[in-house]
Amino acid sequence: MRLQIRYSRSVTEQRLRFDLAYDGTDFHGWAAQPGQRTVQGELERVLGTICRQAVSLTVAGRTDAGVHATGQVAHLDLPASLCVQLLGHEGERSEKFAQRLNSMLAREASGPRGSADVQVKSVRLVDASFDARFSALRRRYTYRIADSLAARNPLTRHWVSWVDAPAEGLNLPTMNQAARTVLGEHDFLSFCKPREGATTIRTLTAFSFTRAEDDQIEADVQADAFCHSMVRSLVGAAILVGRGARPENYLAELLKHPSREQAAPLAPPQGLVLAEVSYGEDADAWAQQAQLARRRRDEADCDCEKGSQ
Repeated sequence: MRLQIRYSRSVTEQRLRFDLAYDGTDFHGWAAQPGQRTVQGELERVLGTICRQAVSLTVAGRTDAGVHATGQVAHLDLPASLCVQLLGHEGERSEKFAQRLNSMLAREASGPRGSADVQVKSVRLVDASFDARFSALRRRYTYRIADSLAARNPLTRHWVSWVDAPAEGLNLPTMNQAARTVLGEHDFLSFCKPREGATTIRTLTAFSFTRAEDDQIEADVQADAFCHSMVRSLVGAAILVGRGARPENYLAELLKHPSREQAAPLAPPQGLVLAEVSYGEDADAWAQQAQLARRRRDEADCDCEKGSQ
């Protein structure tokens, strides 16, 4: 099937979408940092070698040190002539290009031979209206918790947070009741590390805890977007409720009085996984959502600036 690429910018460039997975254990987060090993840094280094030019990836959501991803998305703009060389005229060599990237990533990886802690799952040509960050409709994270000796599997210790709990384990019904109180659009300042000039208002669409067959607990957390450390703060607060260290209305009270002075505690990073980023189905949907997201951000930034005067 021919790819229908509609250009809203110069036809001399094409946009590539990258679907990614990575084990965040040995990374200092997503964002490139001088002297630190990061996911963005590794990918841009390999891409730069292949493309023979500096490249800059735009990502759906930055992840912190130790946080993992199975459904991360990024985009990159390259000269159209270079895209033809790498992927072919209709992108028919996309899989081979992804395999080439993964081979180069594995070559310098410290893990088992032939593997790497970051994997390019797919590369595809997309319309220039697609924006990995602003076109996203929803982000979904999962968080794994081991609250008993039986649930503590050494083979998954980098992907699961081991927490202390009463002998009977964390109280899931109470945690779920507390989680329901923070659903919807709110100012999540008590659950965020705010960035200067950025809003902490978000719409939380799902937040729940279930016990899996391996006796581990999995949290499912979904929102239109997340503030810095928001998921870990939500889970950290819910764990306190599950232990009985805080009342059931703890999260609701934090939400009612947005403040960094009484901020929720952070759950450890290793249990957190960016599982999915959802987008519309076509270029019109991508463009519309990107325009809406940028307008909301600009309006919120203006409100923040006015409020600080």
